[in-house]
This record gives sequence, C-alpha cells and structure tokens, in this order.
Amino acid sequence: MTVRWPDLASLELLLLVAEQGSLGKAAKLHGITQASASRRLDTLERELGVPLLHRSTTGSRLTPQGQVVVDWARAALAAATDLLTGVRALRGRGDARVRVAASMTVAEYLMPGWLVALRRVLPDVEVGLRVVNSGEVCRMATDGEIDAGFIESPVVPRELTSWPVAEDRLVVVVAPGHAWARRGEPLHEEPLRRADLAATPLVVREPGSGTRYALDRLLTGPDVAPPILELSSNAAVKVAVETGVAPAVLSHLAVAAELRDGRLIEVPVADLDLRRPLFAVWRARTRLTGAAAELVRLARTPAHGTSGS
Repeated sequence: MTVRWPDLASLELLLLVAEQGSLGKAAKLHGITQASASRRLDTLERELGVPLLHRSTTGSRLTPQGQVVVDWARAALAAATDLLTGVRALRGRGDARVRVAASMTVAEYLMPGWLVALRRVLPDVEVGLRVVNSGEVCRMATDGEIDAGFIESPVVPRELTSWPVAEDRLVVVVAPGHAWARRGEPLHEEPLRRADLAATPLVVREPGSGTRYALDRLLTGPDVAPPILELSSNAAVKVAVETGVAPAVLSHLAVAAELRDGRLIEVPVADLDLRRPLFAVWRARTRLTGAAAELVRLARTPAHGTSGS
C-alpha cells in the first residue's frame, strides 16, 4: 500500500497558524500570500480527511482535530529537522576528508603542488593519500576504497571513469660513462632507435607500474630483450643506472634533477613517441563531488600540471 505523506511545508504553516492565531500572520512569516496559505491548508485538510481550522473575521483557530494534528506535526517536523541536520553533517564530513591514491611518480613530483593548491581553496580538508603503483590505484578505485586516483598507465580499466590531467614524457637515461651518452650529439653518433633500445636489457620498474606498462607497450615483439633488473621504485632504478648497471626508461619528472646536475644523461630516441598522458580515475557511474572533484580540477589546471618537459 502506497502512503501519501503530508507536505512538510504545509504542516509548518499549520503550526504557525496555531502559534499566531491568524492565517495572515502565518502566511507572512512563511513568505507567501494569505490566499496561497489558505489554498495550502485546504489541500492539507483534504489529504488528511479532517477539518483543521475554524476561520472567521477575528482570526483562525484550530479545531479539536487540528489541535491533535498540530501536536503530531511538531514531532514530525522535529524528526525531519534531525534528518536534514544529520545529512548535512554527513555531507560535511565527506567534503572534509578525501581518500586519494596516486602512482609513485605522480605522488612524488605532482601531488605536493596539487595538495598545496587544494589547501588554499579548502583549508579544512583532510586528505588520506596512498602511494602505490598504477595497477593498485586502479584496483582501489574499482573497489571503492578511494574517492579518486591518479595514474601513469595509458590504458584505464572499463570499470573506471578517467580524465587526463597532465602530460608526461618518458626518457631513456644512462650513466655519463655509458656508450650511449653521446648519441644524438652534433658530429657524433646517430640518435638511438627503437631497435637498439628493444635489443638492450634494461633496468625497469616492477609489473603494475605505469612506467613499466607504458614501456612494455612501446617495446613489443620477439626482438625485445628481457630486463636485466626489476626494481620497485624510481629511486632504486636511478641508483642502478648511475652505477652503470644498464640504461632505463623513466618519467622525465623523476629524473629532471639528475639530468640537470649531470648524474644521468638523456638519450634521444629517433623513432619513438615517448609522451604519455596522466589520468585521474574514479569508479564508473559515480559522480565526483566535494574535495575529490576540486582536487581533480586543480590537477587539470595548467599552472598545477606539467608539460613533461
């Protein structure tokens, strides 16, 4: 059986009539005309099936049935107020805390700037940040463990919604004494080519890393040499390259400082496009709101993103 609930605004109007003893005064306090107030109460009487008011030239007073309804209406309106107050509190807590996960490269080199910008806009926001590889970020977003995630992987699972937030660039790096260190320089050897890179055992990130996933998509086929070493962080890969273990392919964000001070050398590759987008991801068919939506918006703002150069 479907229950037709009385209109809460009409019940509130009835309470005002009981308190003011006048339909006109109640209508004014309610912000409507007296005619509109009269129509509302007429509708409420028809819906409830009992007379609520005696109207006269000297004012309006409650019928005995109306007095009982007013007593019940006070309890109903108090419960409705508690409901709305509780929902606002829940919404406030949701807006005040945002659960985020980011791949290691994004977390190290981009997330600090994004969080500073977020704090300027939402000073009371509390951010719970998890730093994991891109594959784990996608799993957490799919399972609803986070509100938003940031990944380097060029392919996003169908269970997720994604927005590009920035562009990065992968670079081939070697130690200064490596044979490739002068590739591409004027009057020296030709730039490195994809075939050279594919045939060389590299120091790589672990499976599940966005950088590893992008590299595996660039270098496919039977001519690709197996990695010489797999490591679980950019820092570990950089140390291995600096000590001469082998070349590596890493985000320009991760090696910018080492390139500036000469600890690593970038090797140009003539026939590979090493640019890649960075994505914000969240659960499909879920609307991004509150602090999570603001964080994604800030990440997409050029001032807070990167061109990968």
